[in-house]
Amino acid sequence: MSGRVPSRSSRARRIVRGPRPEAVPALVGRACAVVGVLDIAAGVFPRFRHSRMHAMAEVLPGSLGPFAAALSLSVGVLLLLLAHGLKRRKRRAWRAAVVLLPAGAMSQFVYRHSVIGALISLALFVPLVLHRSEFKALPDPRSRWRALANFVLMSAGSLALGLVVVSAHPKRTIGDPSLADRITHVLYGLFGFEGPVDYEGSTSWTVAFSLGALGLITAVTTIYLAFRPEHPAAHLTEEDEAGLRALLEKHGARDSLGHFALRRDKAVVFSPSGKAAVTYRVVSGVMLASGDPIGDVEAWPGAIERFMDEAKAHSWTPAVMGCSETGGEVWTRETGLDALELGDEAVVDVADFSLAGRAMRNVRQMVKRIERAGYETRVRRIRDLGEAELDRIRRAAEDWRGTDTERGFSMALGRIGDAADGDCLIATAHKTDETPGPYGDLKAILHFVPWGTDGVSLDLMRRDRAADPGMNELLIVAALQAAPKLGIARISLNFAMFRSALARGEKIGAGPVLRAWRGLLVFLSRWFQIESLYKFNAKFQPRWEPRFVVYRASGDLPRIGLAAMQAEGFVNLALPLPRFLRRNAPAARPCPHAVAEQGIRAA
Repeated sequence: MSGRVPSRSSRARRIVRGPRPEAVPALVGRACAVVGVLDIAAGVFPRFRHSRMHAMAEVLPGSLGPFAAALSLSVGVLLLLLAHGLKRRKRRAWRAAVVLLPAGAMSQFVYRHSVIGALISLALFVPLVLHRSEFKALPDPRSRWRALANFVLMSAGSLALGLVVVSAHPKRTIGDPSLADRITHVLYGLFGFEGPVDYEGSTSWTVAFSLGALGLITAVTTIYLAFRPEHPAAHLTEEDEAGLRALLEKHGARDSLGHFALRRDKAVVFSPSGKAAVTYRVVSGVMLASGDPIGDVEAWPGAIERFMDEAKAHSWTPAVMGCSETGGEVWTRETGLDALELGDEAVVDVADFSLAGRAMRNVRQMVKRIERAGYETRVRRIRDLGEAELDRIRRAAEDWRGTDTERGFSMALGRIGDAADGDCLIATAHKTDETPGPYGDLKAILHFVPWGTDGVSLDLMRRDRAADPGMNELLIVAALQAAPKLGIARISLNFAMFRSALARGEKIGAGPVLRAWRGLLVFLSRWFQIESLYKFNAKFQPRWEPRFVVYRASGDLPRIGLAAMQAEGFVNLALPLPRFLRRNAPAARPCPHAVAEQGIRAA
């Protein structure tokens, strides 16, 4: 590691240490969730209200009357919605709970004349007030689309829970209504109208009040989300981008992932001196950084401290994907976080690359076969291409993406041909002896971003599906052969997840645990192409550079993994935008994996 990383005092380390789970918010959140479930059960199931568990259900308001049953059901749903926010110390969740619990205690006393129920509700209210300083986390990034998502999900949940409410009184139901009648009754009830199902006695009122409460909760929460102030997702401003480019100009050779910090759907925090920075995106409550900090390694601790402070202020889970060994050492030392090897990056040194020899026979034969088929290659800097050709390349890359979901975060730039990215390298394959298509004679594209002044890092690989197999191999070889003339000494190809486990697990003498782990990875490769990506990289005889994930606690890993898959585009939990609005969506993010037929940059 070039440059000295300054040591930090134990006091300073405590300051930048990540937001450990707080005991009080976690307990309060769990209590609200349990109480919510009990109160929903007390409002829905008549037998539950007369069981021994009824005393536990008194934690929230409710009585044996129709209005109290609806109130019990509605408050239970609201507390379930608030539970996660309370666990994450969200200030607005705390405010809602503080208002809700006294109202619940009052309704306990007024409608049920239950002193115990009122006292238990207040018992949950007391720690909220006493520990109000624990609940100060700021809101997450959000947009108006959360209101639409809430409406869809709450409507589906209300319909399902409404069917339970309608069906929970079989002895008091008149006749034998069909499923269609029950669904119709729920839909009418959510809007406050009587449906086709009839009950004996006051049960009809109980069901009507409960369904009306569900409909009202859906409407109120949707209206609240639609009209509350927006906290838009952070993005890279022009000033931030200028600062990052200045740091990359001086220190960009340190990390092959450095240039990907310039993705414009990332946010950035700078060190107090401005000599280092960490870029990130918030996904599902995870503050996800990628690669090493940018800039002078001596200033890394300051940028990391700012990153951890931001995570603590919003109660986000801090995580770093794909940092180098040096970066992992600094992150773990400065924050107390842990690191886990995630995989290896394939780096080819141009001076050592040759198509000669037995090891390169398959690549050599494939390249010669494609060249004999009439394909030719061109390797140029972006600044050397005309605007018309750049436009064809952009349109081709979009149409050849191969998936509806854009992919890429940690190892994808998200654009081609930007005026500020003139140093980016592009390799293209052409076939001139065919009738030109919509993109002329263009058949395949490789795009590289700068890695310091003497290296490039693979961004995306796209090819025409009608082109012959082997386009990616052809263009990688062309880029390696053209590299000396362009002053390029090293090329970073792809990141192979769990590469060492795959390599060791197939060797003779591998133990049963390692073989089982490799077998699981091979199985998962059916969806994530883990093994094929490793084998594709290995064709070019690279050196392998380990990459790590940095995390706070083992229990956070599933959440971090899901957030990383969302960021990379493998999992999409958001509602799709209508087609007429897609032109206003964020800039397309290129598919990052590099497999033999369609490249994938990051797993």
